[in-house]
Formats: sequence, C-alpha cells, structure tokens
Amino acid sequence: MSFNCWYPLEANDKRLSTALLLVRLTMGFAMASHGWPKFQNMTTWMGPDSPIPAFLIALAAIAEFIGGIAIFLGALTPIASFGLVCTMAVAAFFHISKGDPFVGQGGPSWELAGLYFVLSLMFLLVGPGRFSLDAVITKKWRK
Repeated sequence: MSFNCWYPLEANDKRLSTALLLVRLTMGFAMASHGWPKFQNMTTWMGPDSPIPAFLIALAAIAEFIGGIAIFLGALTPIASFGLVCTMAVAAFFHISKGDPFVGQGGPSWELAGLYFVLSLMFLLVGPGRFSLDAVITKKWRK
C-alpha cells in the first residue's frame, strides 16, 4: 500500500506548482483589490490622525496594489513578497496593539493581515512555482 500523498513535494513538482498558482491567483487578486482604494489615496487612506508617516502609508498602498498584481502574475515575486511581508507585519501589529482579536465577530481583527503575512512569507521562501512569469523568465522550474 502506497501513501504517495504523504511524500515531500519536489520544488518542480506540478502538483506543488498548481497549488502555488491557485493560491497566487486568489491572494494576488484579493490583495490588489484591497490595495486599489489605498493606491488611489496614497498618503491619506489611513486618515489624518495616523501615527504612520505618509511615505510609509504610500509604500503600503504600493505594496498592496502593485504587489498584489505581481503575486497574481508570479512576476518579481521576491520583491513583491518582501513588500507584502513588511506591510502585513505592520498591519497585524497595528491591530494587535489596539487589542483587536485574531477573529473579529463583525468588528476589527488581525485575521486577514496575519493570513496575508503568512502567505506572503510562503511566496518569499518557496517562490511562485513553475506556472509563473518568474519561471518563464528564469527557466528555473524547467526540467
């Protein structure tokens, strides 16, 4: 009896790359959708009483919108992932420091920031998979 589903996946495994593609498409679209309104109001989307400097607020908007598109395409994944890891770490810390729970029942929470942080970290560590523009450009995932 073989338990093939339990063996470790190789970096160029098609199943791993398919899973990375599905997560990348979902996360990239969601992140770009979250980032679009912020991108339109680069320095003011956090409001006038924000303790974060305007240039960092603009970087967060760029990381979310442009980084979301890059993750979706699997292009410049290390750069996009790093920007999102930093942005989501700050976002999660911001919510945690205000006492927001992990899962908010109709109120603020740090659930999404935590999830996006972990997914961004995964792409930073693992890469976008063979079904990505990065793979086409670098041919890294080809046999």
